[in-house]
Amino acid sequence: MLPREYRTISSISGPLMMVEKTQDVRYDELVEITLANGDKRRGKVLEIESDRALVQVFEGTTGIENEDAKVRFLGKVLTLPVSRDMLGRVFNGRGEPIDGGAPLIPEQNIDINGMPMNPFSRDFPSEFIQTGISTIDGLNPMVRGQKLPIFSASGLPHNRMAAQIARQATVISGHEDFAVVFAAMGITFEEASFFMEDFRRTGALQRTVLYINLADDPAIERISTPRIALTAAEYLAFECNMHVVVILTDLTNYCEALREISAARKEVPGRRGYPGYLYTDLATMYERAGRLKGKSGSITQIPILTMPEDDKTHPIPDLTGYITEGQIILSRSLHRQGIYPPVDVMPSLSRLKDKGIGRDKTREDHADLMNQLFAAYARGKEAKELAVILGEGALSDEDKAFAKFSTTFEDRYVRQGEYENRTIKETLELGWDLLTMIPVKELKRIRDAYIEKYLQPLLKAKAEKASE
Repeated sequence: MLPREYRTISSISGPLMMVEKTQDVRYDELVEITLANGDKRRGKVLEIESDRALVQVFEGTTGIENEDAKVRFLGKVLTLPVSRDMLGRVFNGRGEPIDGGAPLIPEQNIDINGMPMNPFSRDFPSEFIQTGISTIDGLNPMVRGQKLPIFSASGLPHNRMAAQIARQATVISGHEDFAVVFAAMGITFEEASFFMEDFRRTGALQRTVLYINLADDPAIERISTPRIALTAAEYLAFECNMHVVVILTDLTNYCEALREISAARKEVPGRRGYPGYLYTDLATMYERAGRLKGKSGSITQIPILTMPEDDKTHPIPDLTGYITEGQIILSRSLHRQGIYPPVDVMPSLSRLKDKGIGRDKTREDHADLMNQLFAAYARGKEAKELAVILGEGALSDEDKAFAKFSTTFEDRYVRQGEYENRTIKETLELGWDLLTMIPVKELKRIRDAYIEKYLQPLLKAKAEKASE
């Protein structure tokens, strides 16, 4: 289709402009706007009504004059040039290289508006992914093909945690074709520098594709950034047969951009001013994760979002929780205690955790140990709350043991170094070591055979050490 050119801009509002008397225009079609001084801007068709087209301008509409600007409809949609050479490169939110390297020589050009996976074609997630973080690996295991978001809040170290997962994530089955696609939306220049420098310094960049959209970049670019990242991930996973972890941060900035565009279009707002189609829009991204039957590659998603006002019922975390398979929640109180990563174990959940653990996956005792650590930590928290009300004298010896356990659990199990990469074996051994603080008769969620095999040798070693 030949490009068509118009000088019929009737109105401009925010990043949007209306073009009249158009013909054969398609939804999502790319647009080129030429200003009177020769500058060019890009956009895409957002809505079509009879002979009128609503165009979203990527670089913003400032300086565009209705009478002088020329609008060309290019007859094609926004595509991403992809190649295995993307690994180790840094791109902006439009998919253009910003690392000073050579232009990418594409093997394909793929439409960024990929389709969610057909449920019939999906393969069930079942393979454990090791992140090196005990609170995830030990208590809320992530499996290949899962969508496991991190719910954070303003001021919490979710960016550091995202970088740590990107550095450390691996499939312990030994599959060497593992890649990370990292998309940052609406971040500051300082945060962008942190990610780029950290990945370069630690060598993680070699297996990572980095997409960075800065806070002062146009809002419309923020909407395309995660889709560009997922398109790159789909190519690496299903064309190059790689295991791909996609980290999207911060989805809250994405949703704010969506609200801004919706307001400019004068759409009827939904909850808290967000568009009524927010659920559908998020689902079109989240459902691009998973495994396909007959394909060895996979896409595992870790969306990260900051909950406005630390509110779990806010539309963004609320809708995300409906679509995804669990959540890892960061705690402000743990952060105040200086604990990193400040993962709040009790409300965190991985709905597929039972599918990726056990014999031949992690270890036979993983499920029992996980359940016992959860139960012991919960009872310890209750005992500490009771002590605040009634005093420590009201606690039984068992309650005191559980209260001490919960404090030690936070200090040794939850707390770990930013560059400390714990194997799943180290995480499990640490869990057993902590359970030596609790009377054996109280370990009601672990089979006797596992207590005999894993706990008794530790108790015996401690008894011998105490007698010396």
